[in-house]
Amino acid sequence: MLWGLGVGYVISGMYFGWNLGLEQGGTLGLAIATFFIIILYFTFTFSYCELACAIPKAGGAFDYATRALGKDIGFIAGMAQNVEFIFAPPAIAFAIGAYFNLFFPQIPILTIAIFAYIIFTALNIYGVKAAATFELVITILAVGELLLFAGITLPHFDPDNLKQNSFPHGVQGVFASIPFAIWFFLAIEGVANVAEETIKPQRTILLGFGSAILTLVVLCILTFLSSIGVAGWKAIVYKPDGTTSDSPLPLALGQIVGTRDLLYHMLITIGLFGLVASFHGIILAAGRATFEFGRVKFAPGYLGKIHPRFQTPSNALLVNMIIGIIALLTGKTSEIITISVFGALTLYIVSMIALLRLRKNEPLLVRPFKVPFYPAFPLIALLIAIISFVAMTVYNFKLAIIYSLLIGVSFVMFKLFKINYANNQ
Repeated sequence: MLWGLGVGYVISGMYFGWNLGLEQGGTLGLAIATFFIIILYFTFTFSYCELACAIPKAGGAFDYATRALGKDIGFIAGMAQNVEFIFAPPAIAFAIGAYFNLFFPQIPILTIAIFAYIIFTALNIYGVKAAATFELVITILAVGELLLFAGITLPHFDPDNLKQNSFPHGVQGVFASIPFAIWFFLAIEGVANVAEETIKPQRTILLGFGSAILTLVVLCILTFLSSIGVAGWKAIVYKPDGTTSDSPLPLALGQIVGTRDLLYHMLITIGLFGLVASFHGIILAAGRATFEFGRVKFAPGYLGKIHPRFQTPSNALLVNMIIGIIALLTGKTSEIITISVFGALTLYIVSMIALLRLRKNEPLLVRPFKVPFYPAFPLIALLIAIISFVAMTVYNFKLAIIYSLLIGVSFVMFKLFKINYANNQ
């Protein structure tokens, strides 16, 4: 089930979002960015696994940073995690609407997205075991669909299609495409947020993280090559009307079998499972992250309440759903993805600093798993994450300001709330 959660959180990134990076960097630009992001996630995942096994708590990075760096930095890490997990689902909901709209164009994409939010929030409120079982089943189907897609498209692969306008914006395109390369793997760290509910977390979280990242790297390479190799990168970025698409795989498949073919419709139907897997899984992780914030009084206490019947963080899940729907009503897919990635990178940076600090300050802390090649792995992850954050700020300055305001205003409210809470005790 942990493998299902780890892959499930991320797998929607194979179905949409990453193709928007091709508009920024072309095939070569996005490929270079993705190469370094794979290194980031490989080194980060095993480093984060050490933290998750040593401190198996639902707050994830929030708990690690609080212990290593104090409550203020812990709050910033936790808030960044909340931004990542709360803003990723609206982007995925847009894609669910876009895929579903291919079958039923008379139903607005936004209506489908909001309906999906309500259904899957309700499922998570119902119970974590049911949610995790459902996640495993649809993740297996989603992985199978990607392998089937690769099997159909690779016989039509033409290396010349990879060379078409492959580096349109030069080195700048590499940096501009970073958030969409990260989208391939965003949210795999959510596995750590169910550590408290995991049997033998010291062993199973390591297996969950390790098997998930290897699966995702293979799927990333397969999907990247098989999609672009059919007709070039522009064919999976732009719809016939010239607008960017949230459904690149159907565009690639349409180049081979046509949009009326039974196989085309079957693969789109199965493809929805990939989007649903991530949508549902990240809602699960977000609920636990927000719940932990409320439980330790870093946010209003009602967020840390458990449903009396289902024993799930129902209040946190409902608040996250409301915020997500508001994001749906106000944002665009690429902008929501970028804000989510800003949160992720902040989490990665603070987590790696926390790991280094804990190794120095708490050498006797029980670590059932230790990251290999220490300190090289956490330092490599830290360096790539910092460079990525700076590059994203340069190329998305307006969104960087919005993200900074989200964190800054929340931090001020946290300080005021903490003072008021202490005075009332």
